[in-house]
Amino acid sequence: MKKNSDNSTTASEAESMPEFSADWDLQEDLPTITVLQVIPTLGADGGVERGTVEIAQALVEAGRRAIVASAGGPKVHELTRVRAEHVILPLSSKNPLSIYANIDRLTKLIEEQGVDIVHARSRAPAWSAYFAAKRTGRPFITTFHGTYSAGSRLKRKYNSIMTRGERVIAISAFIAGHVRRFYGVPPSKIRVIHRGVDLNKFDTHLVTPERVASLAGDWRLPDGMPVVMLAGRLTRWKGQLVFIEAVAKLGRSDIRCLLVGGDQGREEYRRELESLANRLGVDGVVRIVDHCEDMPAAYMLTDVVVSASTDPEAFGRVVVEAQALGRPVIAADHGGARETVVEGKTGWLVPPGDANALALAIERVLALNKSARATLAADAIASVRKNFSKQDMCRKTLDVYKEVLLGGRDA
Repeated sequence: MKKNSDNSTTASEAESMPEFSADWDLQEDLPTITVLQVIPTLGADGGVERGTVEIAQALVEAGRRAIVASAGGPKVHELTRVRAEHVILPLSSKNPLSIYANIDRLTKLIEEQGVDIVHARSRAPAWSAYFAAKRTGRPFITTFHGTYSAGSRLKRKYNSIMTRGERVIAISAFIAGHVRRFYGVPPSKIRVIHRGVDLNKFDTHLVTPERVASLAGDWRLPDGMPVVMLAGRLTRWKGQLVFIEAVAKLGRSDIRCLLVGGDQGREEYRRELESLANRLGVDGVVRIVDHCEDMPAAYMLTDVVVSASTDPEAFGRVVVEAQALGRPVIAADHGGARETVVEGKTGWLVPPGDANALALAIERVLALNKSARATLAADAIASVRKNFSKQDMCRKTLDVYKEVLLGGRDA
């Protein structure tokens, strides 16, 4: 989906955005609680789907009840594995008649299952969930996961449902600023909760050399050759074209540069990438790799991880996951990256769309000596563990639930 580019957040503005933290005791203050999360489907491995499962798991592990309503999908089995409940409802449709019919379906579900809080994570189901929550008198919370396209007045109206939560969770200060500026949401309603990395998965001590070697073999990477990786689905705003241009400007044949991510049906764009690499003479250096099932191993075999998004990332999961494993990162200087990369300490920021600046940054990182890499790795890991853990994200989200139920519902 194309994002708005006029959403820059200054460093001072990001630092001033509210970040919520509470210290209520869950067991003492909320002995019972049932939370219903609504989402279109559980098919993709995106941030919305992953966050839904992670919060459901956190609720169950805290002895609470977690229900997710969606149209279904492969990730339903993950909910089952963490002992959360799933209810199939046609929530993926944007048809106004379907959205209206889903109000009755969700109202019935809320009443029959004794739901205490309704948490919406996407626009179409949020419209149904909002009115169902109003009918039943339950608090309604939203998570704003992206900037969404807002090219028309009607589109902005459609998006605005995500601002109607009694609390609006923003996944970064950048998104919080966007919600404030574009939709007039007061800061008192916004809670900044950064997305979190699973530190039980993205841990250097848990990624075995055998996994890394196996992946390097699958990708036919020569031993000892530096690897530069841009991970993300093949879509234009992720900046793969800028990345290929930067690789060409390096003028090196002694490296391998990987584009890791599926095209999700964008075959024409994939051919465009291949054609550009061929035309610039780097088709022997750049390789497009489809979706990877073992991203921790992929990061560990990489010398530089790049995020070249031309539009701002709402958060930027790849940049944080790579830092959790001590990998040097280079990201475009906008959006969530300004909050997750400490310039010159855990990584570097370059102007969006600037292939020359990106090439210079890649060359700089490849030239780092062993000592400098070790220092950067330690700083990057420490930063992620302090600020961007899944555990912290879940705790803060449950704190928002408690705030709404115990601390008063008027923002």
